[in-house]
Amino acid sequence: QEAQASAAAAPGEEGPSSPSSAPQGSPPSSPAAGDHQELQGAMAPSSPVAEASWAGSEEGAQGPAGERGDAARAMDFLLERYTKKEPIPQNGMLNVIGRKYKQHFPEILSRASERVELVFGLELKEVNCSRNIYTIVNKFSLRVEEGSSDEEELPKSGLLMALLGIIFMKGNRATKEEIWDFLSVLGIYAGKKHSIFGEPRKLITKDLVQKGYLNYRQVPNSDPPGYKFLWGPRAYAETTKMKVLEVLAKIQDTVPSSFPDLYDEALRDQVERAGLRGTARPPIMAEASAPTRAKFCSSSCI
Repeated sequence: QEAQASAAAAPGEEGPSSPSSAPQGSPPSSPAAGDHQELQGAMAPSSPVAEASWAGSEEGAQGPAGERGDAARAMDFLLERYTKKEPIPQNGMLNVIGRKYKQHFPEILSRASERVELVFGLELKEVNCSRNIYTIVNKFSLRVEEGSSDEEELPKSGLLMALLGIIFMKGNRATKEEIWDFLSVLGIYAGKKHSIFGEPRKLITKDLVQKGYLNYRQVPNSDPPGYKFLWGPRAYAETTKMKVLEVLAKIQDTVPSSFPDLYDEALRDQVERAGLRGTARPPIMAEASAPTRAKFCSSSCI
C-alpha cells in the first residue's frame, strides 16, 4: 500500500499552513462521517491531551487566570521525577497539590496519570503500596527518542500516537491542513517553539519522517502544491491500528468498538498481520472492556 512505502524526504522550506486553504487533489474522506463526528470531542480544548499540551505553550502558561489545576501540578511533578529517574512518593505529590486536598488525591492522581499517558505515552505504576511509592514507565513500544543525547527529554510517543490516530481517522492519509488544525487545538503551531515538543514543523516534517514514523509527501497533481501525511514504515512495525484506535477511544472515554468503521478496519489489520485472512475474527479485549484507568490504593491507605 502507498502508506507503507518507505518514508519520503520532507520537502524543503515551507511556510505555515492555512487551515482555510485546502489543497487540490486532497485524499478521499475517511471511512465514516459518524465516526468522525464522535471523535471531534477528542480534539476539544478541554480534553486531557489539549490541557496537558497547552501547559507547555506560551498561551497556556499565560492564560487568563494564569492558574493551573491540581492535576496539572501533579503532572508536572510526575514528569520532573521521570526525567530525573527518581521514585515518586505519595507524600511528595501531596506536598505539591496541598494536603488539604488529601481526600481528593486518588481522583487528582488518576487525572494526572491520564494526561501523562495520553500526551507522553507514559504509564504510572504503584510499585510499593505499603509505602505509596510510584514509578513511570513507557507504555508504547515506539522508540521515538532513540539516539537522543538529552537524557531529560520528554517522550513524544503520546503525541505521535495521536498523530497516527488522526491519519487513520482521516482515511489513512491526512492533509497538512488537517494535521495543523489538530495541533493548533493543542496550542502547537508551525514555526512557534513549544517548550515540550520543540519546533513542531521540524518535528513532524523532518524528525519523525527521518525516523520513519511519518511519511510526508506532495499530493500528486495538486496546484498549488498540497501535502499529506501517512504512516511511515516504523509506525507499521512498532504499533497497530487497534492500539492507535485505543488511544483515540481513551481520549473520548469510551472503547474502540464505539467507532464501528474504524474498529472494523483495525480488526482487518490485525487479521492481516496475523496471516489469518478469511478466518474468524480474533477476540479483542478492547471491544467489551471499559476504558482502562490507573488503579491505585484506595483512599483508606493514603
